Amino acid sequence: MFAGYAAQAGALDVSWVAASVFAGGYLGDEARFFAMRRYGAAAITSRPRFARALLKARKLLDHYGVAYIFLYRYPKGLRTVGALPVGLTDISWPRFTTLNAASAALWTSILVGSGYLFGETIQYAVTENWGIFSVALLAVFLLILYMAWRRVMQAD
Repeated sequence: MFAGYAAQAGALDVSWVAASVFAGGYLGDEARFFAMRRYGAAAITSRPRFARALLKARKLLDHYGVAYIFLYRYPKGLRTVGALPVGLTDISWPRFTTLNAASAALWTSILVGSGYLFGETIQYAVTENWGIFSVALLAVFLLILYMAWRRVMQAD
């Protein structure tokens, strides 16, 4: 967002900003997906308590995986680890990479675009209220996740 604002101010080229943001988001999630697909399942399934949790998480992602892939980028704290559980599911890599690219493109457009269009206003809002907004967004995400979890578990 700040880089989008810097582009609007003429300090950076907006196309390079967007390309960098997209590449970082997309490639980072691809690496985490690959690492969990390659190494994560064996480590988790060897522990019975984690194996049960993995089965429940797989059910949840089977029902809401597409929405999850689009939403985990936004709440603070989930951005870095969001792709990890997806790597433990049966989702194919071509499907994940397509959804990941679409999600990263949307995320890039929203962040860089808002920084470019509303940079000065956003700078004020972020410096004054970002902590509250970030916590509220995380709370909303966790509430939605809890409701989805309960719905999937009640279906059994």
